[in-house]
Formats: sequence, structure tokens, C-alpha cells
Amino acid sequence: MDENKFKVLGIVGIRSGSKGVANKNIRNLSGKPLVGWVLTAALRSKSVNRLVVSTDSEEYARVAMELGAEVPYLRPAELARDNSPEIDYVRHMLEWLEKNEGYCPDIVVRMMATVPLQAPEDIDAVVRILENDPLADSAVVVAEARQHPLKALKIVDDGEGGTKLVTYFTDSGREVTPIARQNYQPAYFRANVIACRTHVVFDTGSLTGDLVRYHIIPQERAVDIDNLVDFYIAEHLMAMER
Repeated sequence: MDENKFKVLGIVGIRSGSKGVANKNIRNLSGKPLVGWVLTAALRSKSVNRLVVSTDSEEYARVAMELGAEVPYLRPAELARDNSPEIDYVRHMLEWLEKNEGYCPDIVVRMMATVPLQAPEDIDAVVRILENDPLADSAVVVAEARQHPLKALKIVDDGEGGTKLVTYFTDSGREVTPIARQNYQPAYFRANVIACRTHVVFDTGSLTGDLVRYHIIPQERAVDIDNLVDFYIAEHLMAMER
């Protein structure tokens, strides 16, 4: 992390109690705890000049501090439930730092442990956008969707005592017919790095605000780990880079 004219706080949330994979956030991935990969990227970035972790677990806190991040306090249990909104722990961290340390960053970069292939330059790119564009509330790292959302299908009641397959957005059976991807305007999904101005968190109750810029990365750097299959995919991609 290099000195920067803006105070840029990196924050990573690692709640304990993962249901799909036990202790997912600290599970080993290619020789390092999962959270270690995004922390390393943040520490190597040129823009983040402070890095904190929000966690409700003493064990997770120890791992995070060993990897070079600060853990100012343990997250309250009411902010660490399965359905706790992410904005709440970010806002809580900002409020705690200002109240207890008088520290208020200009920009907050929210990162996730579950996206381990994120590169330092991806983090720097979204921060740079906010530095150079005073109109932007936030900037988000995105990657092109592997499956276009307009191809999504759902199962509904057919009105005859059975069920049927229709498109997710139109309820049309005829449009279940495959359509070439090239006929759609490209769609993107969040690669889970969001940089926003601190006041946006409080003014809008969101991490993105209204005017959202973007930085596009390759799909392979946007792999989001949710289950054991995702771990295997990430390990394979990392092995290919060596």
C-alpha cells in the first residue's frame, strides 16, 4: 500500500458460520486461507492506505491480523446473521472508526474474501475512477456474465394441475427456444469490489449511490467461491497462472 492523497479504506467482511462450506473464509486455497488472497491484493494495491477486516470470530480475526490486516473490534452478533445486510457492517465500521479514532476515509473499498483472483490493479482502477471523476458516487469491478440473464428460465403452475417451463422475464414458453448470445446486449455481474465515497454510505444507505462507474475484468478473475466446486475451479485457475 502506497501513500495516496485520498484516505482510502479497504474493508473485507468475513462472517463466521458459513452453511455451504464450513469456515469457508479461512479454508485453505492453494496454500493460503481464502481471505488471504484478497487481503494480499489490497496490501499490494497503490491506492488503499488502510485495510481492516470486519468479523464476528476471534479465530478469523487472528488469521486476518497474521495476514497483515487490522481488526479494530469483533462485529456485533446482530450484524453477522445470515440475512444481515452488508451495508450495515460497513456503516458500523465507519461509525466506530470515526467515534473511536477520529478517522474518516474519503473512499471506502469493499472487497470480498470469496473472490480470490482479484488483482491489485483492479482495486486501483476503481479508486482512480473516483479520484478523477467528482460526479461519480461509486465504481464497481464487473465481468461479463457467462450466461446472459435473459436466458434464465423458471418453473411455474401451468393452470392444468401441473407445472411448465417458461422464461424468467416474460412467462413465455415460446421464448424458451435457445437464442444466440450474440443477439443480446452484453450483460455484466459484480466481481465484488466496490469503491464508493464515504458520504454515499450514509446519504443513500447503499454502497453504490446513484451514479455508478465501472471497471471490466476478465471472467476468470471474477470467480466467486460459494461451494467446493468453486474452490476446485479457483485452484485450477491459480495453477494455470504459475
